[in-house]
Amino acid sequence: MSLGQQRGNSNPAATLAALVSKRSRFQDELRNIENQVYELETSYLQDIGQFGNAFKGFEGFLSSGKNTSNFKRPRKLQPEDRIFSLSSVTSPAI
Repeated sequence: MSLGQQRGNSNPAATLAALVSKRSRFQDELRNIENQVYELETSYLQDIGQFGNAFKGFEGFLSSGKNTSNFKRPRKLQPEDRIFSLSSVTSPAI
């Protein structure tokens, strides 16, 4: 049932229930998308973070030489690195 059909309905309780249900579905979808963004961002920052990334540049890649010991070392992610996750007030990064 579309919103236009619901507005023509004389039952405001049914209209409210439908809108609340729709809002809940949208909130769930937003939460799932934000989790995906957070996970992909984490993966990107961990995989390439030691040698540079699109956010801070690739100077680390050029200066790394043949030293691969830094490549396997996990890097602690800084909150300011999460420019995509932090762009939403309901993000899991907050």
